[in-house]
Amino acid sequence: MRAVVCPALGDPSTLVVEDVPSPAMIARGVRIRVRAAALNFADTLMIKGTYQEKRTPPFVPGLEAAGEVIETAPGVTRVKIGDRVMALVSGGAFAEEAVAEEGRVWPIPDGMDYTAAAGFPIVYGTSYLALADRARLKAGETLVVHGAAGGVGLTAVEIGKRLGATVIAVAGGADKLALAKAHGADHALDHRTEDLRTRIKELTDERGADVVYDPVGGGAFEASLRSTAPDGRIVVVGFASGEVPQIPANILLVKNLTVIGLYWGAYRNIRPEDFARQFDVLLGWWKEGALRPHASHVLPLAEAREAFAALLARRSAGKVALVMEDA
Repeated sequence: MRAVVCPALGDPSTLVVEDVPSPAMIARGVRIRVRAAALNFADTLMIKGTYQEKRTPPFVPGLEAAGEVIETAPGVTRVKIGDRVMALVSGGAFAEEAVAEEGRVWPIPDGMDYTAAAGFPIVYGTSYLALADRARLKAGETLVVHGAAGGVGLTAVEIGKRLGATVIAVAGGADKLALAKAHGADHALDHRTEDLRTRIKELTDERGADVVYDPVGGGAFEASLRSTAPDGRIVVVGFASGEVPQIPANILLVKNLTVIGLYWGAYRNIRPEDFARQFDVLLGWWKEGALRPHASHVLPLAEAREAFAALLARRSAGKVALVMEDA
C-alpha cells in the first residue's frame, strides 16, 4: 500500500511517500480502507520526536482516518465490513490502510463526508472535554478562544456557543476572524493589531472572561492571565506558539484563578467511558447543525509535505486533510 513515511526524526519536509506493507491486524482490531486522513499539530511533534508518545523511525504518522471497514478481528461487534467509519489510531493514518482498536472507531453519520469525518475526533473531542468537562463552562458565561481559526480553536468556538456562552474569538488576520464569526463567535479580536487585555476587558464591562481556551501559549496566555475574571478558569490545551508560559502564582492567588491542563489523549485510558460517551453528544450536535467541520486545505497523499507546510506556516484554517487518489 502507499503511505507517508517518516524516515528520520526531524522536519516534515523529509517525509516521503512510498510502498509499505499493510499494517498487521490487532486483537479486537478494525482494518479500514482509508479515504481521508487529517493532520494535527501533534503529528509535527511526533515527527520531531518531541511528543509525549514516542515513535521510532521509519514509521507512518497520522492519528485520524476515515474510510470503509474491510476486515474485523474476531469478537468485533460495533462495526462490520462495509461500514463507513472514522477512527483514532496511535499512528499510521497517512496510508491507504489503517488498523484501529474497535473502541476507537465510530460510524460516520449519513451526510458527513470522509474529509469532515477524518478531522472530527481529535479537535471536537479536545474542545468538548476542555469546555464541558474540565472548565465546566456554563450558559451565560464569557469564553475567550485563542487560535480561534485553527483546528481545535474553531471547534471551541462552536462548542462554546452550543453550551450557551458569549464567545470572544482571537486570531490573526481578517480572513481568520471572519471564519470564526461565521462559526458563531460573538466578537473577534486580531492579536496582531489589538491589545487583548484591554479589548477583553472592554467587551466584558471590565469584569474579564470567565473561561479562556488556550492552545497557543506564550503571549496569548500572558494576556489571558491578566484579563480573566475573578474565579475564572484557563484551560491549557497546547503550545502552538512554541512558548510554554511560566505562571506567576501570585496572580492565581489574588484573582482566585484556576489553570487547568488538558491532555485529551490520556482520557482514552484513564476515563474510557467518558471518552467514548463524548462522541454520542458531539455527533448529536453535528446532526443538529451546531457543529460544522471546516478544512481549508485538502490535498492528495502525494502532497503530504505541502500539507504540513501549510499547517506549520499557519496558512490553514480549521483542518488540513490528505485524501487518497482514488477516493
